[in-house]
Amino acid sequence: MSLFIIVAFPFLGALLPGLMNAAGRSACAGVTFMVSLAAFVGLLTNLPAVMAGEVVTARVDWMPSLGLNFTLMLDALGFFFALLILGIGLLIIAYARHYLSRSDHMGEFFTYLLLFQGAMVGIVLSDNILLLLIFWELTSLSSFLLIGYWKHLPEGRQGARMALLVTGMGGLAMIGGMLILGQIVGSYDLSVILQNRDLIQADPLYVPALILILLGCFTKSAQFPFHFWLPHAMAAPTPVSAYLHSATMVKAGIFLMARMWPVLSGTPEWFMIVTTAGLVTMVLGAVIALFKHDLKALLAFSTVSHLGLITMLLGTGTAFGAMAAVFHILNHATFKAALFMSAGIIDHEAHTRDIRQLGGLRKLMPVTFVIATLAALSMAGIPLLNGFLSKEMMLEEAAHTTLFGSSWLMPALAVFGSLFSAAYCFRLIGHVFLGPVRDDYPAKPHDPGVGLWFPPATLVVLVVVIGVAPFLAEPFVKLVTAAVLGVGAEVPTAHFKIWHGLVPALFMSIAAVVGGLLMLAVYKPALHLWETTPRPEAKVIFEAIVEATARLAQRLILPLHNGAFTRYAVIGTLAIIAAGLHAWTTGTVGAPTRTMQAAGPVSIAGWLMLVAATCGMVFLHRNRFMSLILIGIIGLMVSIGFAFFSAPDLAMTQFTVEVVTIILMLLALNFLPNRTPVESSVLRRVRDAGVAVLGGLATFALSFHYMLRDPASTPISEFHLANSYKGGGGTNVVNVILVDFRGFDTYGEIIVLGIAALLIYALTETLLGGPVRARLLNRTPDQPRAGDMHPMMMVVLTRVIMPVVLMVGFYIFLRGHNEPGGGFIAGLVVSIAVVMQYMASGFSWTSTRLKYPYHGVIGAGVLVAGFTGIGSWFVSKPFLTSDFTYVRIPPFEKFELATAALFDVGVFLAVVGAVMLSLESFSRLARRAHMSDSEYPMDIDPSRDDPPPVQDLATKEGV
Repeated sequence: MSLFIIVAFPFLGALLPGLMNAAGRSACAGVTFMVSLAAFVGLLTNLPAVMAGEVVTARVDWMPSLGLNFTLMLDALGFFFALLILGIGLLIIAYARHYLSRSDHMGEFFTYLLLFQGAMVGIVLSDNILLLLIFWELTSLSSFLLIGYWKHLPEGRQGARMALLVTGMGGLAMIGGMLILGQIVGSYDLSVILQNRDLIQADPLYVPALILILLGCFTKSAQFPFHFWLPHAMAAPTPVSAYLHSATMVKAGIFLMARMWPVLSGTPEWFMIVTTAGLVTMVLGAVIALFKHDLKALLAFSTVSHLGLITMLLGTGTAFGAMAAVFHILNHATFKAALFMSAGIIDHEAHTRDIRQLGGLRKLMPVTFVIATLAALSMAGIPLLNGFLSKEMMLEEAAHTTLFGSSWLMPALAVFGSLFSAAYCFRLIGHVFLGPVRDDYPAKPHDPGVGLWFPPATLVVLVVVIGVAPFLAEPFVKLVTAAVLGVGAEVPTAHFKIWHGLVPALFMSIAAVVGGLLMLAVYKPALHLWETTPRPEAKVIFEAIVEATARLAQRLILPLHNGAFTRYAVIGTLAIIAAGLHAWTTGTVGAPTRTMQAAGPVSIAGWLMLVAATCGMVFLHRNRFMSLILIGIIGLMVSIGFAFFSAPDLAMTQFTVEVVTIILMLLALNFLPNRTPVESSVLRRVRDAGVAVLGGLATFALSFHYMLRDPASTPISEFHLANSYKGGGGTNVVNVILVDFRGFDTYGEIIVLGIAALLIYALTETLLGGPVRARLLNRTPDQPRAGDMHPMMMVVLTRVIMPVVLMVGFYIFLRGHNEPGGGFIAGLVVSIAVVMQYMASGFSWTSTRLKYPYHGVIGAGVLVAGFTGIGSWFVSKPFLTSDFTYVRIPPFEKFELATAALFDVGVFLAVVGAVMLSLESFSRLARRAHMSDSEYPMDIDPSRDDPPPVQDLATKEGV
């Protein structure tokens, strides 16, 4: 199965649980299970190729110029992690179906779960670091939703915020490191980066890139000093804890360290940072876990400890350490997910996770006891279970590793961490399951149905099978190790066996187990010592740092960001002027290469009119109506300027935009006072005037300098002129740019235009349905209204010219590809034609003849433009790539057919819909406010001989 389909399955399937929620809990969980199963089976279809040592790839060039391509790669390492994500995901889905209560929104939960699953699969299969970063951040967002799923719990919301903040900040740092690697190598494809070890490590930016990438890995995998977020995320439902914090999310950082191992490891910097962080995390997590009373908190800190163990193994930089890390990733995922699910079972049945309220569950919950005990013994490193094998390999690697010049420090700390690891495992078994049965449980404990115990039991079977027959896992683990080590590296020849003889690792393991039993024996005095010893609390430190950062940000931002637009404009303008002045004074300005053209009387007259209107706007801007007239004059003069400089497309666009804008603003003036109040002091007005003059002079200087000199390089306009016809099939360069060369920009613009119109409509609906409605109905006009609401001359004229204007708009649309015109201008022309009907005949008369809602017109335009762009994918071309050809249909002459015309249809529809929806919204407000409106043209009811008197709208509305 294609890798694209495997990654897409969870994302597409995330739509289904919400739709199936009403069908029942089983249907919702069932459809989620089938989606994950489909992705899992699709992954297994690539198993033969992976086992043969092949690398399965899939590639679609998205933005090649930016290095952002949708490239996927499935090697043994990616297959291994995808297998854990999808395989354990299936068990978690089955478990969650029976764990969540009827009050929980099942569809919402499984939607979040599938989104997270898709993001994780995307991480492990990505062959492009930019794509990997996108999936990386998606895991942070989707895990935030999962951790905070129980929104009614304050600790759940806090844990979700903490996880998002820590992992999100680490992700931002990692983005910087990844971009540095891409710049060093000259490619953002991982398959290329992994082949340039020497180039990367020789670069002076290697250390900064390494630190930034490790920040992302350490935050995601809860390594010291970022370990504190993981235990607080345990407020999430147990299925989330079992999935995110044992098998998937926290393994993302481990995966990335393993993926980047061929190019980043083997240096002193890698060894010191990674090994030290892993070792400290391993020991610290184990010590804290022993003294936690909450069962999930104990398992959370044990997860932190084991993630540190894996990190330490990767940090050693040896092939054997990498192999031990891979093996422990597999083992940890099996026994830790089983333990989390067992803790969920206990909480589900006993209604508590507090170890102090438990004990004696061996007799009450025998099935759960067997599952949890085997998983805990594996985590403690007891023989014949899989955890023992990888722990032995870890101790063997530690025994031969020198840290800080000492050959005993690393082994000693490894044994110390393993001792506490064994101790908290023994405590879990002894204090939860052993001992006498109590009579004060919050609820009567008993084994649950098969739906809850079967998923962890399945994992425990793997724990035992691998522990008893490790040779079954050896080939696959070595295959994954080879992928971690990279091409050409030699995989260790050590065999996976239960007995390796009397080696140092055996004695270290015995010391850890015996020490763990002794520590459990003296647990009470050790607990008293732990509780009475002052120590820093990571959560308190984190919250203090966040609070201090917020206060500092407020002190820096609030004086500047106070909501006053004039302040922002002043600061921004002065900054731009200062930057430009610095560039001007420190740069070199060549001699002019062009001469100034003589200005004719028409140009001078137009310029004087433009200056006069602009100055009038400055001095008369408090009169809103006069300001609107002057703005219209300025816009029309700019249109004339475009036409004078041979830019008819721009002139037509500017002219039509001015007409529509003036009408829209005239409607808006109905609800505003005639004059703007004076709000600025004289001193501030003088300051603003000074800044404006400086900005104007700076703009004039830049324009004057540029127009008198030839550009240093070939202008982009020459490319467009040379390629407009042969690339886009049109001779109108402006239109070809809009629908072809820069079609993606135009597509985004019509979407924004449509959203703006919808927001205006929504605001209007709010005003008409709220307390403002009564104020509008009772508002008295500032000026007396004309008695003739719909003058006959205007009504007749608009009726006559309506088809003519539509024909002109159609003509402008068709000629746009080769002559001035196009979909945008045609849409504005048609909009003006329709607006004239509103102006002449009134809102009621026009709206009753409206056959198509403007919302639908906007949506149709966006869809037509979007599907036109998607069509290029079917011929293996980038989005919105156009094509054209020439056809001859007798008796017509040969003419051109271009796919860009369909895109232009979408632009046309979006513009018409957006403009008309905006104008209609304001018209409705104006009509409700004070305008009487007849349902008949020219205010004449054809069923009566005499026209009815104009009624007050408030009477019509019944107010």
